[in-house]
Amino acid sequence: MVLSVRNREETGRQERFEALYEEHFDALLAYAFRRTERETAYDAVGEAFLTVWRRLEDVPEDALPWLYGVIRRTLANQRRSIRRRRSLVSKLTHNQPEPVSAEPKVGSSPLREALERLSGREREALLLTAWEGLDCVRAAAALGISPVAFRVRLHRAKRKLAHELGRPEAQTPAVASTAKEQP
Repeated sequence: MVLSVRNREETGRQERFEALYEEHFDALLAYAFRRTERETAYDAVGEAFLTVWRRLEDVPEDALPWLYGVIRRTLANQRRSIRRRRSLVSKLTHNQPEPVSAEPKVGSSPLREALERLSGREREALLLTAWEGLDCVRAAAALGISPVAFRVRLHRAKRKLAHELGRPEAQTPAVASTAKEQP
């Protein structure tokens, strides 16, 4: 019984929306065409009818003036958005900061060369702990692996880095204090 009442209400709501759409779509589109370019006009009408669907209970019997208000505000929002976007692009193109590099800006060094010879997975494990200061649990979460798997990867990466540096079984100062490993 409750479902049939709800279905009738939903059907009535949908029929009212479709009637508003059929009756006023062309008028709203013409309104938008007179104020903006073609593609933006279609977007604005779509957004306006989305508002109509959400606020269908607020739509008065004489809907057209209310709909013109909705489309007017929608177009105004789009214009503000375009202005903000253009302003941001202008700022970014005029005030370009130096690009941030994942690699240190120092010249070639034995440590850097050794890091470059590691696999991407090994290098990432070392850098997450050394550069980003993450402990094993948080670094593992960043990589989407278990903490145990991360510890194994980190241990192997440290061992391989030490080998690449020509110091088997030794750890470099940069790697020795990489993470506060937890048991």
